[in-house]
Amino acid sequence: MATLKEILTRRPVSATIRLTVPAGGARPAPPVGPALGQYRLNLMAFCKDFNARTQKYKPDTPMAVTITAFKDNTFEFTVKSPSVTWYLKKAAGIDSGSSRPGHVVASTLSLKHIYEIAKVKQSDPYCQYMPLESICKSIIGTANSMGIKVVKELD
Repeated sequence: MATLKEILTRRPVSATIRLTVPAGGARPAPPVGPALGQYRLNLMAFCKDFNARTQKYKPDTPMAVTITAFKDNTFEFTVKSPSVTWYLKKAAGIDSGSSRPGHVVASTLSLKHIYEIAKVKQSDPYCQYMPLESICKSIIGTANSMGIKVVKELD
């Protein structure tokens, strides 16, 4: 719950910008430049800050970033870890899911893979209070919808 002082000093928001930027690859060029430039935000400050925050990831890892632009030309942003589908495709070694999920199996993963992905996703702001088991179930559901079969152990 916000205090009265926080509510009174809240800055008016001019926009919320959602982008997918490669880890450590934020540059003032498109797509970042035009998206932030139209709200007169400091491009170089964002690029430096984003690249510093994502340096622990491999280059070219797609990172979802939500930027809140304020009317006084300042901004805040949150970086989410890559999507579950990206992790599943990487772990399975495939470029895309099955064209007919439920009929054609694109690949197979073990529960250990699912558990490792869930541990990474647990650090995301919207998953941090979820039990690991719930995150795993969600990931298994995503894998099934992509045509990736989840087994106890790989043979």
